[in-house]
Amino acid sequence: MEEEIKKLPLEAKKKYTENKKFFSKLRKKPPKDLDITMQRLHEEEFQRTDCLECANCCKTTGPLLRDSDIIRIAKHLRLKPQAFISKYLRIDEDNDYVLQELPCPFLGADNYCSIYDVRPKACREYPHTDRKKFHQISDITMKNMPICPAAFRIVEEMKKYYIK
Repeated sequence: MEEEIKKLPLEAKKKYTENKKFFSKLRKKPPKDLDITMQRLHEEEFQRTDCLECANCCKTTGPLLRDSDIIRIAKHLRLKPQAFISKYLRIDEDNDYVLQELPCPFLGADNYCSIYDVRPKACREYPHTDRKKFHQISDITMKNMPICPAAFRIVEEMKKYYIK
């Protein structure tokens, strides 16, 4: 898995133009069965993929945290929300709460998340390849492909269905 993660940014870069065109067409005229197909491809991929072998998302990117995430995690850690914010978060250029540093401070050496049961919504939904109206989140998918081997493989499989 480590070798695949190392190669992933280059592989995604090689396919960037092709994928940009593909997603552009998809946004203009999404197939009626797109969400059903994406759900199936997502489920099939995650039967093969064990995120604990990778955790690249937790090592290289951080989630946006909503107020409800902050309250839930702070309560779990027995901190007041403001103390949690001060200790772990910062406000980014888009005025969103994000982690102060990476890798995620809740990621263990064994790739287990110490706050898994109360993790942020963005973490629960990552890599977002099974979202409804998938065609509307192609920018997120393009950003996730160099990070997440599963997202990369799902898009490659998806193209087999929709590129004629």
